[in-house]
Amino acid sequence: MTQDTFGAGLSRREILKLGAAAAGLASPLVAAIPSRAADLSFAPETGAALRVLRWKRFVQGDEDLWMANTRKFTEVTGVAVRVDHESFEDVRPKAAVAAQVGSGPDIVLGFYDDPYLYPDKLLDLTDLATYLGGKYGGWYPVAERYGSESGRWIGLPFGAAGGCAVFRISWMQQAGFETFPTDTDGLLKLCQAMYKNGHPSGLSLGNAVGDGTNWCHWLLWSHGGRVVDDDNNVVLDSPETVAALEYGRALYATFIPGTLSWLDPSNNKTFLAGDIAFTLNGISIYYAAKNDPTMAELAADIGHANLPIGPVGRPTELGGLVTQAMVFRHSKYPNACKEYLRFMCEAEQYVPWQQASIGFVTQALRAYESNPVWTVDPKHTPYRDTMARALWSGYSGRMGASSAAAMADYIVVNMVAEAASGNRKPADAAKRAQKRAERVYRA
Repeated sequence: MTQDTFGAGLSRREILKLGAAAAGLASPLVAAIPSRAADLSFAPETGAALRVLRWKRFVQGDEDLWMANTRKFTEVTGVAVRVDHESFEDVRPKAAVAAQVGSGPDIVLGFYDDPYLYPDKLLDLTDLATYLGGKYGGWYPVAERYGSESGRWIGLPFGAAGGCAVFRISWMQQAGFETFPTDTDGLLKLCQAMYKNGHPSGLSLGNAVGDGTNWCHWLLWSHGGRVVDDDNNVVLDSPETVAALEYGRALYATFIPGTLSWLDPSNNKTFLAGDIAFTLNGISIYYAAKNDPTMAELAADIGHANLPIGPVGRPTELGGLVTQAMVFRHSKYPNACKEYLRFMCEAEQYVPWQQASIGFVTQALRAYESNPVWTVDPKHTPYRDTMARALWSGYSGRMGASSAAAMADYIVVNMVAEAASGNRKPADAAKRAQKRAERVYRA
């Protein structure tokens, strides 16, 4: 864990310098973002000081601008903010402990539908979410599902570390493909052809919060499989699920060894080392290559695309690693918490944050589609639409404690790993996952 505290130990000159740098980055971009609705603010409580728990960056620009914006918030409001940075895998358990014991961070930037695990422990953010939606063109439907429970906003979606296909352009072309396939049949043929040329692929099959969760759900949904149906009945043990697992097994035959234990950093490192030709990831791989002069040739050879469409005939993406803020009711400073989140979501802060991280987080508010970050480099553009295309955790049923628990327990990821690796036959893996999901949905 790393932490930074602002509001103490910084001179006014240092704070103003950092704030001015962020504002200078924002100024030419904010004008491009349409907004509506009157401004709203929350007056922080006297003596307020906040503790924020968020995930540790994969893209340095993300963390740099988040911290610069936090310094700016402290300069404007006088509220000191301590930010703890944890690995993706550690955020969820630490948030759960805070919810259980009623102490710890005031704000947590968590994942997916985690707020539904303890909605009674969270502050109502409806007024803030309504304001932001009205000012910035509305929330994407999937973001509203994540944030809102029966009309009450228990989380505030910041967006998603978008998940797209990341591939080597030259190796794709050597395999006989001019463009990245738009259907699952074409993807399998491409991966098989690249594998024959000595260029394996690699997708995480470990309990990776972002990468493993995303591609395994896409795999299931693209073939018509689901954990639950519209009425929340568990339906994993189905012909559609088996078809998805059989496809996954064929795809796995083109993988580099070791993917069964991969976590979120693994495919980044392997791709950047030149060992794989295709993976699913955020834009962090391209960011790393683009900002390292020794990797200029690799950066030029990286391509991005939205995930192919399967037999169901429409996009079936989870949309990347959805992140949303939760404010615990145990916080002594609820107004300061809301004001911090409002401040971070306003265009003056949000636009340069996206810009500095070249779009590592895809917006949850529609207005930010027009951020020039999405068009300044065509390799950024596929990430722009990941939340607009996304399905939700627990699709096609209701979001709630059960869907959140199923996601946190990696039921779909483990099922795919068992079938792909040959540890279980696809039909047996589906049956085992069905039983695991039934226990979760009956709880």
